[in-house]
Amino acid sequence: MNTKLIIDNIPAAADIIKNGGLVAVPTETVYGLAANAYDAKAVEGIYEVKGRPESKPLSLMVGGASAMDRLCEDVPPAARFLADCFWPGPLTIVLKAKDTVPEIIRAGGSTVALRCPQQDKTLALIREAGLPLAAPSANPTGSKSPVSAEEVMLYFDGKIDAVIDGGKCVMGRESTIIDMSKTPYVILRHGSLAERDLNMALAASLTIIGITGGTGCGKTTALEVIEDMGGLVIDCDEVYHDLLQNCDEMMDELNERFPGAIAQGSTDTKSLGEVVFNDPEELRALNSVTHRYVGEEIKRRLQNWARAGGTLAAIDAIALIESGIGGYCRATVGITAPTEDRIERLMKREGISREYAILRIDAQKPNEYFEEMCDYTLNNDGSHELFEKKCRSLFEDIIRR
Repeated sequence: MNTKLIIDNIPAAADIIKNGGLVAVPTETVYGLAANAYDAKAVEGIYEVKGRPESKPLSLMVGGASAMDRLCEDVPPAARFLADCFWPGPLTIVLKAKDTVPEIIRAGGSTVALRCPQQDKTLALIREAGLPLAAPSANPTGSKSPVSAEEVMLYFDGKIDAVIDGGKCVMGRESTIIDMSKTPYVILRHGSLAERDLNMALAASLTIIGITGGTGCGKTTALEVIEDMGGLVIDCDEVYHDLLQNCDEMMDELNERFPGAIAQGSTDTKSLGEVVFNDPEELRALNSVTHRYVGEEIKRRLQNWARAGGTLAAIDAIALIESGIGGYCRATVGITAPTEDRIERLMKREGISREYAILRIDAQKPNEYFEEMCDYTLNNDGSHELFEKKCRSLFEDIIRR
């Protein structure tokens, strides 16, 4: 067999693919060995040339996220979001396969791995052929993956039909593989796409609703609705107190900035509170430390929730806007209520006097602040059942957007 070296004649390469041949193709990571995914004999040729065990499934190169609908079922929204973020690019996504994906590709399994390479010539080949390409790396099994057409020829000259020369691969490391066919989502291979970037994108795929408002307005009811809708609720106050107990780095930084304000070996911040709440500059210094650590912990929890397959989350924070945490959210919702209703709720819930309830409310931001600063406001001015319905209706509308 005479292996052709193709520079620009992509239609010729597409004809080889459609006629059952093997063509090595460039990507941004390494060269792949491509065949018509629907041609079982051609795919067998890949296994034979590579010396690859037929028990190992093959990934498919596709032209974009629309291939998920043709080849896969039960595709989670997060998979489409990752494709929007990183395709074309060095990410392979494993999903449940439709029966139309040949068994030889799946190696008898129920999943298929999809990859959209960031390489113009190979994308043009996929479009010209009109087919998904079965395309593992273009090397004998166990050998180094090639990053140039010359390296492919050293392996397969005379054994495959053609090599498309796309120059040297810019990354030289295989794509990252994430299995999204089940939860939690698992990275099967660490490759050119960093896990940190993948986790950040997964968190960004969530519908995150920020909930804020004064004491006694009804934030608890709103958050219970989120939980009933299957969402994760993150209470920033709870996160902060958890960090006081478990984050040595934050405590060290607080002790360095506010020496003597926290008793050695203690997490009691009462004395620290007396310092900062009488001095706006000191309060800003405290917030610059704590908001950073709380923000990082929130990101970690959101990433874990997204990896577990979650799609909805809420962040509960009185200082949602001021802290910058609202920037994580698709929408911020301020919960407001008539002052007299808030007073009655606080008196009943906390067993405090009317005078003290009024002092608590007067020390917080007025309803007008949340109406101005938040994307939406919900006024809790009726029955509990009516307010629940208001919350659910708004949250469903935010999700649809």
